Amino acid sequence: MGERSRMQAGIFKVCLVVVTAIVNHPLLFPNNKTAVPANDDLIVEKLREREENLKKEQLELERLLSGQKEPAEDNPKTESKEPEGGSGWDLWSTVSMVIFLMIEVWRQDYKDNNSQEQSKEEDDLLFIGNNCHGVSLPNKPMLTIFHDQYIRASTHDAVRSREFVEGFADDLLEALRSVCNRDTDMEVEDSICIGSMYENWRVNRPLICDLLVPFAPPEPYHFRCHPWVSDPSIGPDKQNYGTIQVCGPDDGPSNCVCDRKRLGEDMLCLLHNPINNKKVTKDLNLLCLRNTNYLDIDQVMKWFQTAVTKAWGKISHKYEFELTFSHLDSPGALRVKFKSGKVISFNISPVVQYEDTDLYFISHFPSTPRGVSSSIYWMLSFAVYERRFLKDFAKKLPENSCHLSCLQIMTFLHSKQCHITGPSGLTTYHLKTILMHLLLRRPYSDWGAVMLEERLRDMFKSLEKSLLEKKLYHFMVGNGKLPETVNLPEHFREAEPVNLFRSFVLNRDLYQKTLSMFYEMLKNATVVINEYSLHLPNGHSNKMH
Repeated sequence: MGERSRMQAGIFKVCLVVVTAIVNHPLLFPNNKTAVPANDDLIVEKLREREENLKKEQLELERLLSGQKEPAEDNPKTESKEPEGGSGWDLWSTVSMVIFLMIEVWRQDYKDNNSQEQSKEEDDLLFIGNNCHGVSLPNKPMLTIFHDQYIRASTHDAVRSREFVEGFADDLLEALRSVCNRDTDMEVEDSICIGSMYENWRVNRPLICDLLVPFAPPEPYHFRCHPWVSDPSIGPDKQNYGTIQVCGPDDGPSNCVCDRKRLGEDMLCLLHNPINNKKVTKDLNLLCLRNTNYLDIDQVMKWFQTAVTKAWGKISHKYEFELTFSHLDSPGALRVKFKSGKVISFNISPVVQYEDTDLYFISHFPSTPRGVSSSIYWMLSFAVYERRFLKDFAKKLPENSCHLSCLQIMTFLHSKQCHITGPSGLTTYHLKTILMHLLLRRPYSDWGAVMLEERLRDMFKSLEKSLLEKKLYHFMVGNGKLPETVNLPEHFREAEPVNLFRSFVLNRDLYQKTLSMFYEMLKNATVVINEYSLHLPNGHSNKMH
């Protein structure tokens, strides 16, 4: 009987361990309302709790077993058999632990294999009422008051700033053209206004305008651009980048008549003048990486800074303010300071147009660090198409729609949190991308002014989901849902999607810092908004409750 009791107890223990493992591992029976753990600390904490529960179960089993053994201890005949029973008990303990470990390994495999399927569910994160991951967000009245009293007040002079910058940039570029040699220097085109100031969602001060300045070599030279979508030699770590080759008259046939007809010795093609071409070739080589014909970012920046300095020297007498460079690593980041002390900042960046499109290769935006160390890889900017999309889409939304208000509030919170915890891998461009994806997923009627709170929560939810999955796809590249009115070139629309959060997969420290910053931003949202909102009369405060 004693042996039979021990066997029954052992079988009971195995079953109990298996049931406990199943109950404590919800991924075996997924619950759609369960939140994905925010970080490794939560996972470790849950594992510790499970470990404590298992220890308690084992102690309880040992206590029950010891109770069954007590009568047997009084019988001297069974005393000699006790070591054998102890060995049986150790065997059952070993079998129990092996089964438990097998379940744990299987659970991890199950989790890895199904993570992609789970990420496709939109409602797999806890986001109930006005709580995101258990954190309270500001209510609708407070958000409306904050936006009306703080954000609108802080951007009231944006229109005047834009008008000044555009007029001054035109004057500066005209002066730049006049100091350049039209036969041998780069040809500079008119500026193109892009970014948050011209999309009407800029909120952080200073209010900085972003302008692109396309440049091209004089004929018969030209640029030949190779974006990553058409150049297999560009690796996955350089997605959204490309190279630019400087090509001369000997690098391919031109449309000049001198290519088709043999000119006499006394006739000279003005376009393909060998004397002029020699001078142009020398100047262009200075803009290329040494011993190559690839346009070098650092050399172009030096050329552009020198050209801007000369241009300002020619027209500075017309203005009663100072013009300085804001950042040494961004030659186009300029700062205007008036005698009154007022300051206006703007970025004017040299870019290369990609074929006959509105895509432009840029070194990097002054607000973000260069993503690739090599100086021959230029980032491709979709800013013109993004501005076009937001402008066209706004026409379909209700009057006074809340989509830009959501982006402004989120950008504001992100900026304040970065001042507290320092910069992370999350940028305002990521927030803008979240909004653009969300615009295509929800009906037009969902973006009315009264839906500000709901849509802001949707943005937080989408951002959290993207961070946990380490996936945020570029809005333009490989997006089959992109409206035809955007007129994006087909080979970019049909390209493989680009993951803007790829760096989080490769850099665990950056990911943990960014995720921590996001949850701190979420936790501090209500406090920050209350802090920056103006004090309200008692009557208004009562209406909020």
